[in-house]
Amino acid sequence: MFVTVIGRGHSGTRAMSHTLTASGVFMGERLNVSGDLVPAKDLYEASRIFARHVRWLGGIEWDWSELHTMPIPDEFVAAVRTYLASPLASTAEHRGWKLPETTLCHPWIQRMFPDIRYIFWIRNPRDCILGGHFTDDLARWGVEYPPTEDLRLRRAYSWIYQYKLVKNAPRPEHWIEVRFEDFVLDQDRTLARLEEYLGIPLTRIPVRPETVGRCERDTGKNYFDFFEPAMREYGYTIPAGNAVS
Repeated sequence: MFVTVIGRGHSGTRAMSHTLTASGVFMGERLNVSGDLVPAKDLYEASRIFARHVRWLGGIEWDWSELHTMPIPDEFVAAVRTYLASPLASTAEHRGWKLPETTLCHPWIQRMFPDIRYIFWIRNPRDCILGGHFTDDLARWGVEYPPTEDLRLRRAYSWIYQYKLVKNAPRPEHWIEVRFEDFVLDQDRTLARLEEYLGIPLTRIPVRPETVGRCERDTGKNYFDFFEPAMREYGYTIPAGNAVS
């Protein structure tokens, strides 16, 4: 079994990586405290190669259609295989990797590895944008988006871009979506779903319920109107006064 966890930074993907590692899945030769396979520079470069072919349509709309059929550049394939050298070479029965930046080039990762198991990790975007992450500024990755000096809005653009990028891609054969909140507040039921999907028993790890709903205690702006369709899709509550009847 080969597995990867995708989802924007600060979605809580480390919880899944730590779970897989504790369950005997080889997640790479060298991991950081977040459970990321490092060093990540080759995957970062692959994400920038991917972005060269993304067309910004203005606002929060992008065109990825070319990327689903065009030949994948050799330099992208080489960079990804260099980054994944240790899990690809491993003889472990169960292996994989986790790095949030994988999400930035997910459509080509999926085309390179159509048969592996994908876990798409979702978290309430209002919580997801509270802290800074390396993917906050899409321009760092070569992706155009509306210019802004508002840090929260910049993170929100990053969130919606990555959400739409994943949703726009054709579904691979093996795919599951997991909410971070369900993992924290109902770990047994969530792990039962994942165990059935992965075909292996999973170890329970400590979780902190206070990590859910931090946005409700936040005093800054953490909701943007363009979050609404995704929040409704995943059952998140729209803040009072912002719901459209």
